Amino acid sequence: MRLGIWAPLPHTIRPEPVITQSLLELGTPGLGLPVDRSFAFALDVVRRAENLGFDIALVAERLVARDLEAWVVSSALAVLTSRIQIMTAVHPGIVSPQVVAKMGASLDRLSGGRFAVNVVPGRRPEEFDFYGNGGWLSDTGQRYRRMDEFIAVMSGLWTEQSLDHAGEFYTVDKAHLATRVMRTPRPPIYAASGSEAGQDIIAQRCDTWFISHEPGLRNYPANLRKIASDVEAMRRRAAQHGRVLGYGLSTHVICADSLEAAEAEAASLDKIPEANVVAKALGAGLVGTPRIIADRIRLYQDCGIDCLMLQFSPMQQGLETFAERVMPLLRR
Repeated sequence: MRLGIWAPLPHTIRPEPVITQSLLELGTPGLGLPVDRSFAFALDVVRRAENLGFDIALVAERLVARDLEAWVVSSALAVLTSRIQIMTAVHPGIVSPQVVAKMGASLDRLSGGRFAVNVVPGRRPEEFDFYGNGGWLSDTGQRYRRMDEFIAVMSGLWTEQSLDHAGEFYTVDKAHLATRVMRTPRPPIYAASGSEAGQDIIAQRCDTWFISHEPGLRNYPANLRKIASDVEAMRRRAAQHGRVLGYGLSTHVICADSLEAAEAEAASLDKIPEANVVAKALGAGLVGTPRIIADRIRLYQDCGIDCLMLQFSPMQQGLETFAERVMPLLRR
């Protein structure tokens, strides 16, 4: 089981004092010297996760949020870490696959072959229209066709010496990426989708599928059953294309001395508007004592999940608790 952590950018975690202060500084000219507080916090957490044995750090992209830009953050993390994989999110339709291929090859080399990309079709029209210069597509089918072409061009530029592609959204003619990736045959590609069209793209072109689940702790039993079923269905889908995928799950962790205390904390998140993203991420059920959490992770492993992307609250304290009390149980 590979363990990953969300790089704690302001839009990805439950507000805590360092995030509240970071948001004030990020939105105020002249504040934040000498080093941006939000990046310093993210770096501290990712470095500590690396030292504790975590394998992956996900740098999410939300351009409309008061955050630092994901590819810039990823580049900084790449040169200030030594082992952990840096996974950067990208939205087809905002940046071209040609530019992403060049940025990805550069980041792969800066990191010594530790770069991965998370392709996210996106769901915020205002983000695509502003940052993608009117790039939002209201038709879901079009968005997935664009995602398919995006991955084909990006991946092709990494693996082929010369690429021809004449599509609905992207055209390249005898294209050659002069800066080659360090990792061969190419950096890993992660993606999430609950639709048939998206899953077909992932089965053919990606390496790891992030499986979605219903939000809310009460849905854990049903989610566990559905995730096991979804993995089996995707295995069959990928096999039709002669491929084998990895399977990932993104979730929030609440570890406490008793199940009652952990569940009470989970229930409190539903009452905090700023924590709704965290509350929705509790459907995987990693809430309880260290033993309960370790046992549930093993159940997911038995289902075929081989990558967990974790969040904690407070982020640093939760990371330390998980490393000290849960990871030894997983190693046993």
